[in-house]
Amino acid sequence: CHLIHYLRLSHHLIVLNYLICTFDKLKSVSSEDIKITDAVFDGVEVRVFEPPAKADESLKRSVVYIHGGGWALASARTSLYNNLCRIMAESLNAVVVSVEYRLVPKVCFPEQYHDALRATKHFLQPDVLAEYSVDPSRIAISGDSAGGNLAAAVCQQLSKDEDLAVRPKLQALIYPVLQAFDFNTPSYQQNMNMPVLPRYVMVNYWIDYINGDYGLAHELLVNNHTALNVGRALSFRARLNWTSLLPPSFQKSYKPVVQATGTAAIVERLPALLDVRAVPLLADDATLARQPRTYVLTCENDVLRDDGAMYATRLQRAGVPVTLDHFHDCFHGCMIFTVWPTDFSAGVQTRNSYIKWLDENL
Repeated sequence: CHLIHYLRLSHHLIVLNYLICTFDKLKSVSSEDIKITDAVFDGVEVRVFEPPAKADESLKRSVVYIHGGGWALASARTSLYNNLCRIMAESLNAVVVSVEYRLVPKVCFPEQYHDALRATKHFLQPDVLAEYSVDPSRIAISGDSAGGNLAAAVCQQLSKDEDLAVRPKLQALIYPVLQAFDFNTPSYQQNMNMPVLPRYVMVNYWIDYINGDYGLAHELLVNNHTALNVGRALSFRARLNWTSLLPPSFQKSYKPVVQATGTAAIVERLPALLDVRAVPLLADDATLARQPRTYVLTCENDVLRDDGAMYATRLQRAGVPVTLDHFHDCFHGCMIFTVWPTDFSAGVQTRNSYIKWLDENL
C-alpha cells in the first residue's frame, strides 16, 4: 500500500515539477528595463530585480517575494517565477527580492523558514535598503503557496523583533498553506482529488517538510493527530474552528471531522505540526494584532482555499485591515502559469488583481 502511495506521489511530483520548471533555470540576464542580479543575503541566495532610476524619484518601494512549490520544488530562477518577479518590478516600479531558500530533501523544517527570515532581515537593514535605493516605509513581504506559508511565518516573527528598525508595510499571501491541523476543512473535502494539488499530495508535502514518515499519511488525513484526546492540540482548536471562521458560502454542507480518540504520539514525534513557525494559522491573537495590512488571494478549486480564508478572518478580528480576494473559477498555482506553453487566463487574472492591490497599497 505504501509503495503504491509513494509511486502515485512520485508521478505527481514529476509532472508538477515539469510544469513549474518548464524551462531550465535562467541566468541573471538583465533587460533594458530591469536589472537582474544574483546576490547572497546573510548566507541565503536571492535574485534582485531593479527597475531603472527615474529622474524625479529618490527611493523605490520594494517586495520580498518567496516562491511556492511545497517547500520542495521550483526556484527563484525558473522562468515562471523569474517572469512573475520581472513583471512585478516593471508594473510597480519596485525592487523585488526573490528568495532562493533551500529545498526538501536537502533540508527540512525549520531551515526553509530560517533561510527566508535571514534573507528578509538582511534586506531590511537600513544600509542594505540604501544600497538598493529602497524606501524603508514601503516594503511588502509576499509569497505563493508554501512561499505564502514562509512569508506569513516570517512576518509574524518580524513583528515580535524589538530590535528591528524596519518592518514590512504589507503582507500579500497567494493561496497560502497555513495549517496542518485539519485536513478536512470544506475546501480539503471539496477539492480532495483536484488536479495540481490533490489532498494526499498536500499531506505528503507536509510530511516531507517536517521530516515525517509517509506511513503517517492516513492518520493525518482523518485528523487522528488532532483528536480530542490529544492534549497538546486542544488549546489550538478554537484558532482553526472553520465553523466560526468561514462564511457559509465556503462551508457549504460539509461537516467537521473531529475524532474522539486518535494518536497523540504523532505530535510528540512531529512537534512541528503545532509549531507556529510552520503553521502560522496557530498564532495567538496578540501576534496577529501586530501584523501589517494584509492581502490574501484564494481560489475556489484549491484544497488550501480555507487556510487563507480562516487567516483573513482571524486577522480581521484582531484588528488588521485585510483584503480577501477570492476567485471562483481559478485553481491552485494558477498565478505563475502565464508563460507559454502554460499560459492560462486564470494566471493573468489573478496576477493582475494581486499587482493592482500592491500598487494601490504599497
